[in-house]
Order: sequence, then structure tokens, then C-alpha cells
Amino acid sequence: MPLPPLLSRVLGAATGSFRDAIHVSLGLFRVMVPIIIAVKILAELDLIRYLALPLEPVMRLVGLPPDLGLAWATGMAVNIYSGLLVFASLMTSMEPLSGAQATVFATMMLIAHSLPVEGRIAQQCGVRMMPQLAIRIVCAIVCGFVLHRVYSATGWLADPATMLWEPRRVEPGLVPWGLNELRNLFSLFWVIFALMLFKRALDHFDVTPLLNAALRPVLRLLGIGPNAATITVVGMCMGIIYGSGLIIREVNKGTLDRHDVFCSITLMGLAHALIEDTLLMVLIGGDISATLGGRLLFALLFVAVIGRLTPRRTSPAAARSA
Repeated sequence: MPLPPLLSRVLGAATGSFRDAIHVSLGLFRVMVPIIIAVKILAELDLIRYLALPLEPVMRLVGLPPDLGLAWATGMAVNIYSGLLVFASLMTSMEPLSGAQATVFATMMLIAHSLPVEGRIAQQCGVRMMPQLAIRIVCAIVCGFVLHRVYSATGWLADPATMLWEPRRVEPGLVPWGLNELRNLFSLFWVIFALMLFKRALDHFDVTPLLNAALRPVLRLLGIGPNAATITVVGMCMGIIYGSGLIIREVNKGTLDRHDVFCSITLMGLAHALIEDTLLMVLIGGDISATLGGRLLFALLFVAVIGRLTPRRTSPAAARSA
């Protein structure tokens, strides 16, 4: 007995999205798993602390205690949650931070974290890894310095910060760590599947052209073409890993040119997971005016400038689909 047309289309879309999710997830996992293991080895050998030594002058430059360099180094090398675990442990033996200091640290962490994984994933999209890492680290320092100078000059957020959240600790041992990472990868697959299905729904109901038209004026100022509009918004709202998964799919289809990919990945690197990560930083005392508004404004201005300074080389497939 044949299925009703509507149910048949839904099942077809779900099946296609599932296949796309498997393809994209396997590509991401091939990148993520070796780096996750390498970072775990560094952490077990207590070598990450040496990454913090060059950051002590930087911490002083942005008005933060030098010891916080270890928390930022951990966040950059591992992920934002690991960095906050170190941050929480340091707070037990340090003087309380002011609201301004907590906001500066939070904003720098939001701009530059999970660099090995996210940088390698950006490379999978066709963007060179080292320039992306340099952009994120330098922009984090510049943004932190600007915020520090503004807060110092105005006295804004001078009261002590209140830390309301402590990250969930993973039990010691390789087995709990491995199970936790497997849960993370499993959850990532289903999020990617949902995104693929959502993207198909947008295309089916002709919502994507409407979104592209609405975003085209802003994205044009940033040097991002209309084909990358929806993907860029997804990455900024949810995270660079999810946005990159969609970009990899579109790059393989030939619908995005290199300039759009570069600008989109750069923007997502500087301002992504705008909801989840921003709320996380608010809970450690970061002020939303900088962790969300200031970070987003800085990212938009930076990409607007760099997008105009880099030449556009449109691929034939991307030109036909524009």
C-alpha cells in the first residue's frame, strides 16, 4: 500500500537529512576525536599549564590577575567548560573579581576557546587554520583591552562579580572521560541531523530565499554573499561546529565561494553560540552588554573591514546559484 504523498515527502526528507548528518558527522568526528585524545594526554601530563606562561603579560594588559592565564589557556586548548572549571578552582584562592574583570575574562573566553577543534574544523571548510587561530586570539586580546580601558575610565562594573555557576565535573578516570566524550559526540550527531532537516524544511517552504533577502543588506556590508546567509546565522546562534557542518555540505555541493566561506567562518569564530555561551558567562559574573552586545558589534565591524580587504573569487557553481 503506497504511503500518502505528504508522509512520503516527510520520510524522504528525514532519510536524506539522516544520510547528510552521517556524512557530515563522520567528517567532523575524524577531525575532533584525534584532537580530543591529544588534548586529554596533554591535560593528564599537566602540560597545559605551560601554555599559560606567555599569557601572564596579556592578563596584566587587560587588567586581570596573571593566574587567570591558566584558565584562558585551558579554554583555548580544550573547551569553554574546561576553562571555566579552572576558573572556578582559581576563584577559591584569589581575590574576588570585579564585574568589569569578570566581563573582560568572559568576553575573551567567548572569542577564543576550543581552538584546536574549531580551527581544524574551519580548515575542513577550506579556510586556513593558523590565520583563523591568530585572528581569534588577537581579537580576544584587543577586545579585552578595549573593554578594560572603557571600564577603567568610567568606573562601570566596579562592584564585585557574583559567580552563580560551577561547571559539572567529570569523574576522574579514563572510562568516565571516554563515556562523557561519547555522549557529547552522540548529541552532536542528533543536533546536526536536526539542522539538516530544518535546512530542508526552509528550502521546501521557500523560507531560505526570504531569510537571504532580509539579511542581504547586512551581509553585503560584511562581504558575505546571499548563499551563506542562513548558514552564517545558524552558526552564530548555535555554534561554529554546527555552522561548519552546514558549510562543509554546501562547499561539497559547490554553492559557496571561498570568500563567503572565509568571511562566514571568521564571523562565526568571533561570535557564535550567542545564546548558550553568553548565558553561561553571565552566570560567572560577565555583563551581557559586552559578552553579547560588545562581542557581536566587534565581530561585525572586524568582518566588515576584513571582508572588504580580501578579494572575492567566486566559483562557477556558486555564481550560478546566486
